[in-house]
Amino acid sequence: MNKIRLFFIAAVLVFILGVIVYRFLSQKKQISSIGSITDNQQYNQGGLIENDDPLTIASLREDSVNWGMGSDIKIEETLTPGSNYNRYLASYQSEGLKIYALLTIPEGSVPKSGWPVIVFNHGYIPPIEYRTTERYVPYVDGFAKQGYIIFKPDYRGHGSSEGNAAGGYGSNAYTIDVLNAVSSIKKYAPSDADRIGMWGHSMGGYITLRNMVVRKDIKAAVIWAGVVASYPDLLGRWRRGSTVPSPSLTGAARRWRQTLIDKYGTPEQNPDFWNSISANYYLNDISGPLQLHHGIADSSVPVEFSEKLNEQMKNAGKTVELFTYPGDNHNLSLYFSSAMQRSVAFFDKYLKNSVN
Repeated sequence: MNKIRLFFIAAVLVFILGVIVYRFLSQKKQISSIGSITDNQQYNQGGLIENDDPLTIASLREDSVNWGMGSDIKIEETLTPGSNYNRYLASYQSEGLKIYALLTIPEGSVPKSGWPVIVFNHGYIPPIEYRTTERYVPYVDGFAKQGYIIFKPDYRGHGSSEGNAAGGYGSNAYTIDVLNAVSSIKKYAPSDADRIGMWGHSMGGYITLRNMVVRKDIKAAVIWAGVVASYPDLLGRWRRGSTVPSPSLTGAARRWRQTLIDKYGTPEQNPDFWNSISANYYLNDISGPLQLHHGIADSSVPVEFSEKLNEQMKNAGKTVELFTYPGDNHNLSLYFSSAMQRSVAFFDKYLKNSVN
């Protein structure tokens, strides 16, 4: 009897062990096969889930119906002209919202193919403090007087633009506003639709990089002090200098880190999701060369973000230049002239003088 009981107990233990091993191997196989399952699926703690989060680069590309057509650009007000260019307050449509923008157009005869364009993506400014014609005045002037159309969208919820300020990193809203800005300026008569470049500062650098891996028609871009790290690095290696949240951002916009972690797990738990929303993992698809500028003493955005993107671009076999500035800050105040000269020369080489 004892032998039968021992045999029975042993059989039960073997069965239980077999079930445990089977489940472990099945889960391991499921995780290892993520790369071969459909682009809309990811593994998230409890198992496979449909990943339709709009933040993914794949979703942005598929959403081109919302940004691929563009709208007419309307001149709302004629502003005081620059040294050799005219300035306008303009507007365009983005997801049914009226978005305001600063538009500059060079004086003189329009080239046969139209003027080259720089879409200008500004950095974070509290939305209720933002004004279309304020801030970045010398930056815009530095490019506009060199024979470029400048189109500087405000983003939704900024200044007089319609919509809610959604924040830059937990929502695609600002990225879509810029995607629509590009599609709209391409339709504008004095512009050359085949010579569109992009400039971005800080948060605008993040928006610039995302635009360049989503669409194919941005010929070259320059980023100053850009938030150009992957999402895992944004979570683990960066916090804004100010701990006081902007009163013009919704609670969800301020809590984007925790919201995404609660939904998808941490980057360690679910790396595929976090990679899927990071433009850095799509550099093989980037639409053109990059030039990066960063002050080494920048206390708002770590210089290592630009340094790492520089290496990632090189590893992907892409054209990139990096300039760092000793002792300089987030706005490159000490080396502004040098950075501007290098930026103009870069655009002249890859945008103005490009062969279509």
